[in-house]
Amino acid sequence: MVPGLINANPVIYEKKERRVRSVDDNEYTAAECIDQLEVFDHIRDIKDPEHPYSLEELKVITEDAIEVDDKLSYVRVTFTPTVEHCSMATVIGLCLRVKLMRSLPQRYKVDIKVAPGTHATEAAVNKQLNDKERVAAALENPNLVDMVDECLAPTYA
Repeated sequence: MVPGLINANPVIYEKKERRVRSVDDNEYTAAECIDQLEVFDHIRDIKDPEHPYSLEELKVITEDAIEVDDKLSYVRVTFTPTVEHCSMATVIGLCLRVKLMRSLPQRYKVDIKVAPGTHATEAAVNKQLNDKERVAAALENPNLVDMVDECLAPTYA
């Protein structure tokens, strides 16, 4: 956690119950299709960089804020920072991007966006999160990579 919290008392929401996915007999022979629920399952447990809660518990991400077009190999995740001036918005977006880069097949183009009207520097954050060169540069920073890895580390609670 970071000293001097921006949002010292965030609202905590109950996690949704995990749904069991059925296994189709053709699943192992057909090209793998990705849907909204699968993307949500990949990112729901990412920890917030400032608090000991998941992005789902803070309602930074919701299943409804994920768009998937499997035919076009496109995924968009729209997230909502807990406060308008959240200094961790780019780190949260980077965590989302890295988790999806590690989880989804390479054919997918992933866009990460801040929900419209929810952050003071929304346009700048969106530009930074969707610029390949800026993301690559961020991932060369060992301190930032450590922070991202900490947020992505599994919890066994």
